[in-house]
Amino acid sequence: MDNTTADQAVTRVSEEAHDLHGNSPAAWTAVVIVLVAFTLGAIAMVLGPNWLLFWISVAIAVLGALTGKVLQLLGFGVPADGHH
Repeated sequence: MDNTTADQAVTRVSEEAHDLHGNSPAAWTAVVIVLVAFTLGAIAMVLGPNWLLFWISVAIAVLGALTGKVLQLLGFGVPADGHH
């Protein structure tokens, strides 16, 4: 017989979901691309501002997010340790 309460069951499920959060090749690829984009955008703001470079960095950030989603859909969203 299971003596766990509803609160305990929810905690267990949320802990399992937290363990899987962001630990995949798709997530890391997206993070690296978006980080590069934000760095480029910051440099663009310091250099003038250089609006062309800024908008290029915005486009790179959007492409980074899309890349992460596409990689997830292609099966690279599985955590690096193989558990999900």
